[in-house]
Parts: sequence; structure tokens; C-alpha cells
Amino acid sequence: MMSSSSPKGDPGSPSKRSLDASKSRAGRTRRSDLSKGASSQEKLFFMIICAFSFISTTLNVIHTRDVQIQGQDMIRVTGKDKGTSTSNSNRSKRHMHHPALVKHDLPKKREESKKKREELKKKREESKKIKLPSKESSVNEKTVDEKITVADDVKDIVKDIAKVNSEVVKMKSSDELAVADIKKEEHQKQHIIGGLSCSVYGGPDDESATKEMIYWSDIKSDAEYVSPFKKHNDAKKGSATQYMTFEPDGGGWNNIRMAMETVVVMAHAMGRTLVLPPAQGMYLLRKERGKQNIHFSFADFFHLESISREHDGLDIITTEEFLLREAMTGKMRKKKSGEVSFPPNNRTNWDGEDPVPLKEWLREVTVTPLWKPEECLALFPENAGHETDDDFSSIFDKMNANKGPQSSNKEPVAVTASMEERMSQTIAGRKKLCIYNEEMQEAHILHFMCYHKMKVRLLTHFYAFLFFEDWKQQLWEHRFVRDHLRYIDELQCAAARVVGAVRDIAKKNSDNPNGEFDTMHIRRGDFQYKMTRLEGPELYEKSKDWIPEKTVLYIATDERNKEFFEPFKKHYDVYFLDDFKHLFKGLNTNYYGMLDQLIASRGRTFVGTYYSTFTGYINRMRGYHADQDKLEGHELGKIQSYYFTNSQTAMINFTPLSRPFWAREYPVAWRDIDKGIGEL
Repeated sequence: MMSSSSPKGDPGSPSKRSLDASKSRAGRTRRSDLSKGASSQEKLFFMIICAFSFISTTLNVIHTRDVQIQGQDMIRVTGKDKGTSTSNSNRSKRHMHHPALVKHDLPKKREESKKKREELKKKREESKKIKLPSKESSVNEKTVDEKITVADDVKDIVKDIAKVNSEVVKMKSSDELAVADIKKEEHQKQHIIGGLSCSVYGGPDDESATKEMIYWSDIKSDAEYVSPFKKHNDAKKGSATQYMTFEPDGGGWNNIRMAMETVVVMAHAMGRTLVLPPAQGMYLLRKERGKQNIHFSFADFFHLESISREHDGLDIITTEEFLLREAMTGKMRKKKSGEVSFPPNNRTNWDGEDPVPLKEWLREVTVTPLWKPEECLALFPENAGHETDDDFSSIFDKMNANKGPQSSNKEPVAVTASMEERMSQTIAGRKKLCIYNEEMQEAHILHFMCYHKMKVRLLTHFYAFLFFEDWKQQLWEHRFVRDHLRYIDELQCAAARVVGAVRDIAKKNSDNPNGEFDTMHIRRGDFQYKMTRLEGPELYEKSKDWIPEKTVLYIATDERNKEFFEPFKKHYDVYFLDDFKHLFKGLNTNYYGMLDQLIASRGRTFVGTYYSTFTGYINRMRGYHADQDKLEGHELGKIQSYYFTNSQTAMINFTPLSRPFWAREYPVAWRDIDKGIGEL
């Protein structure tokens, strides 16, 4: 073995390099000579001995380098030359001006050097355990050293190749994702809202997706319908575009959705261009901040671009476009002073910004109707341009005085009935009308607030608040929401995959060839209605008569402690959204609630939580499906749904509207709404 003492002379000198080169050539010649005629075993041992030699040489070089580093370190710390060259001394002084190098670089290098020496020594010790060939084999220890080093080099090369391949795979995956995103964008640009294609969203096939998820219809004549108020305004010479702006509800997602549906229907009914609020954070939709998007526009949940493109009677624009058109051109004035007013800080793009300053400014420069759904019924006359307030108010007052046809009727009024008859099942105890009169019709911009101090909030169902003199227009608005204000394709497709997986599990039971399964929504979390906050055993007892034993049961819930559901697991084959995460990888977790709703809507029997707008929307989608599939009781708007508490069997019977409207959904939303198609 070679000595570990420091070699004489500078290892980097020309004479040393020449000597090393000649030794290397001699070594190659000897190895070449030995390899001739040698057996495979002899060749192997020859390479091992070469590896031993290489390690010894490396150890000497590293040791020499370490000695030099230590010497340089002494110079840097003491400022004294310990016999090194002038260049080294100057180099040391230059490094003195960088404290990081003095304090951190050199100790780190010494530590790395020490580790390398220890690793090489360890390899040498391990190599000694190898049984060397007999003296006749004419191989030496140096060859063994070199063999080990060669083997290690090969391993390193293989690792490098694997790393490169991994990077290539990642790049390929990244490219594939980019291509997929481009395809999605192109799909959305060409999107036809009446259909559903899942090819760019990971399946399933279009036939399966259509069969499982579609409850909406593509009605050409509906897309061509324009409200009488838009026609009236467009007919005026030099008339300016009229707008509607609004503030999203301050509650959870389904409260926000309900208010948005109401505003979109009003915008179409009034013939106004709808201005979408800027993308912003929404209550309970701020999960994993910093890792994924938490600022949402309504276009992130609904195909609003497709709606605007396909419908002649509705234009939808962004807040930024609206401000550039109207505010930054000096067309907006303060109501009180009449002075031209611009947005706060002249900002036009409010996406991701605090929306409060914008809301407060809009309230100052627009007409702000104080419509309160719990107190008044919003009425839209059949024709625009003439005053009809007195006529409608007289009819309404008369109905209230005489109590008219009882709104508690257990049988529904025909959807084609007179205005008075239809209104009788819509009043629900309200004492006045909110009429879209001539004064409002002339307003340039209407702004609907969510202002809790004034108790102004559109927390209601569109069909419970908006009433049309013309029954055909009333049903059109109901179809419009069913056919167009539905969740985006990406969510529909993800739900279809999960529903398909749940059905496959259910089909394992030979008595269930169609894969029927039942569903529940159990609301926990921050829900404030204590009468609904029952424990697992109570919930099971209240629902066991409606769900057969041993059925596959899908539960939508915000309860994270799965031990809570043990009473159900004893009787059913229970599944949750978490069990199917592999089917929607990469989906923003803030969409999980919508996904839960879509899946739960496909159950044979559904049990939900009263007062929950989350449960409410599940029931409305179930109503759409029931009417489309002509299930038993669909003529009266009945669906196979129950509640754990309160009016437990309300959904399996027809019930007229009652306050609070938001607490549940009502059959008027989906019952017999396809009448009058093409007659407007």
C-alpha cells in the first residue's frame, strides 16, 4: 500500500504531471498485456486490483489538498504567511474581505474532505475482505483498488442516466399537462353548454357521462329569446347600454350561488349587461392558501362565457371591462353631487384585491334598489315602457285582504294558470310588491348590494323571489337556470367518474345489476342550527327506515372524524369522497363541495340536513333528474328525498313556497317547466 504521508513537491507541477502521465501509460500497457489471453475470472480480479490502486492514489491527492487548505485557513485567520507562495498569500487576503468564506467555506471544505477520506478508507477495508487470487494470477492490490473505483464510477453513471431519464419523464409529463391545458382552453372556447364531453377531462366516455350527469336540455328557441325590456331599450335611438352590478353574498358557497342565480335571471329579465364581480376570496373556499387558487370568479364554477355567447338576450362582461368602458371615460357620477367619479385609485383590475373600496364606491355612483326577498315579491310586467304599478298593487292587496286561494294548498296550481292563481302559491306571506317600474327601467346602472346593516341581501331562490306576469316568461327563466347555470364540465366529468366507481362497487351484489346506491348529506362544521346537530346513533335511528340494510351508502359531509359514522358502517357499506381521490387528482380542493353535491344527487334515496343550502341544491338537481326521467310522482314535483329532522318527508310531497325560502328547495323550480317552449 502507498504511504498516506504528504508527497514531496507540488502535485500540480509540470514534472509531476509528466511523471503521472508516463505512469498512467505504463499502467495501461501492463493492463493491456495482462488482459491478453486471460480468463474472465483473471480479468475480474485484475480490475479489482486496479480499483485498489486508484483509491490509494486518490487518498494521497486528497490528503495533500487538505494540507493545503489547512495552511490557507491559517493564513486567512492569522494573516501570516506559513511558507506558501505569494499567489496563495494574495488569494488569502482577498478572501479575508468576505466573512462568509472565512467562517463557513473553509470548515465546510475540511469537513467534506474528511468525509471523502473516511469513505475511501471504508471501501479499502471492505475490499481487503475480498478473496484475492493466488500468486500465479499475476494481479496486484492496485488493480483491485482500480476495479472498485471503476465499479463505483459505473454505478454513478447509471445513477446519472436514471436522473436524466427522470428529468426527461418530468419534462414529458409537464409538456403533456401543458398540452392538456391547451386542449381544455380550446374545448372551453368551442364549448356548447347544452352538451357534455369529458374527453379532455380524463373521461368517462361521452355516452356514460351523458347518461349519468345530464339533466339539462339544449333548446334553440330559448337561446334566441330576448326580454321585452331589452327590446324596448334597444329600440330607442341613441340608447346607451344598461348594466347590472352586484355584490356576492357574504355567506358560504351555496348562499353565494343562490344570490348569483337570482342576479343572472334579473339581468336577463331586465335586458341589462351583467357585470361579474372581480375574482375574490369566498367564505370557506380559501383552502391551501399559497398552494392553489383561492380567488374565484363565478366563471370558475359556471360556463358564463358560453352563456353570454349562445344567448341573444344576455351579455356578460368583467368588472375590468365595465370600468374601462364606463368609469374611466367619465360616464359615472356621484348620486348626491353629480360630480364625475372614478374608481378608488383609478384601479380597473380588482381581481384578488380587497373588494370593499370598490363596493362602497359603486354604492355612491349607481341606483341601488332596496329589494328584500323576505318582504316583497319582485314582479316583472309583460310589457315595458308603461306604468302598471297601481294595477299590480291593487291585485296584490286584494289577494292579501281576501287571503285569495290558500297558499297552503297541497295540490299545485297549473303552470299556465292566471297571474292571480300562480301568485297565490308564491306570495308566502309577503305584504308588498317590488315592481320593475319605469324609473328603474330608465336607470343606467342598477347595483344590488349585500349590506347586512340595511338587511339587504339576495339570500333567496330565484323562483321564490322573481315573478313574471307572463307564465311563458316565468317558465323560460326556470329553464334558463336548469339548462345553463350548472357546474362546469370538469366537475361534471369528475363526478361521473366517481359515480361510475360507486355503481361498480354496488354491482358486486348480484341483486343490484344497475349499481343502485343511496346517499346522505350530514352537515357539521360551523352549522349554527343546533336542532340538526345530532350524533351518529341518532342520525342512524332517524334514517334507518328509508335506507335498506347492507346497501352501498355514499355520505357527503364536512365531518373529518370518520369514527362519527361508525353507527352507519355497522349497517351499510359506507364511502366518502376521500375514498375516490385517485379519480380527480389535481382538482382544486375548494371544488370538493360541488363535487360532493353532484355525486350525492345521483343516489336512489337521499337524506339531507334541513336548513342547509348545500342539501337544498342536491335536492334541486334530484328534481331536475326526476322530471327528466319521469320518475314516480314527477308530475307533482315529488322526489325520493328526506330530512333527518324538521319536515322529514317534505320532499316526497308537493309543498308550496314558505319562508324562510333558503331553508330548502321547492317543486316549483323543476315541476312542468318545459311547457311553452317556442311560444315566446
